[in-house]
Amino acid sequence: MGDPTVADLLREGQEVDLLDRQVLLAEAAGRSRAWLLAHGEQWLDPAVVQRYQDWLQRRRQHEPLAYILGYREFWSMKLRVTPDTLIPRPETELMVETALALIPPERPGSVLDLGTGSGAIALAIASERPRAHIIATDQSAAALEVARANARRLGLDRVKFVQSSWYEAVPGQRFELICANPPYVASNSPYLDNPELQHEPRSALVAGDDGLDDIRIIFHGLASHLRQGGSLLLEHGFDQRDAILGIVPPGFQCRFIDDLAGQPRLVQLTQV
Repeated sequence: MGDPTVADLLREGQEVDLLDRQVLLAEAAGRSRAWLLAHGEQWLDPAVVQRYQDWLQRRRQHEPLAYILGYREFWSMKLRVTPDTLIPRPETELMVETALALIPPERPGSVLDLGTGSGAIALAIASERPRAHIIATDQSAAALEVARANARRLGLDRVKFVQSSWYEAVPGQRFELICANPPYVASNSPYLDNPELQHEPRSALVAGDDGLDDIRIIFHGLASHLRQGGSLLLEHGFDQRDAILGIVPPGFQCRFIDDLAGQPRLVQLTQV
């Protein structure tokens, strides 16, 4: 049998979604998907073939594409991700959109991003609000290393990354805006049966029996870390609206913001 062509390679591993196969082969070959579709009879370098086949095997084992490729697109930024960081979700861009509406571009604002992971939220805000003063925390040193590398590569290293369990490293500091995408999955949730989630850090997904342990901690520290009139934006599960209403601290107005599917996805708490 001769060397495999592009078309031959794309016929391999049909238990893997065709789009995923195209993305993997395009990345391995350093070409676009459009080029692949136009060059089905093209032979590829053996090193490219081997890389693709190795990646295809990892995808067969349900490893997320983002970890195989080493990056994920978020807010028009190419962010490096590793198994030390949660993979940024498209729905989290709703938090960035909402945050930008709360930060006037002409005025310096102070922003705290809790549990930054790959730095997605903090860096997206920094890219749109160059005058904002942004601190991003995470308890994982490995995740912070990834976030700092993303900031350097994007020219956004004015964002300050600090190792911290939630507010621990910012005592006494107050912010106009706090953003948080904390773990919010209940420990017995069937959502965790998704085989792809086995590759992501469990500590970034699960928050106790009801999924609210970390949200309670964030709510508890709000009064001492928000400036008067400041807001918290927090991402939560689509089915947690009523539970969150039950733990909103006194002195805060609460509103929920729906995602594109019409499900409650963000809560905004504003100090009054």
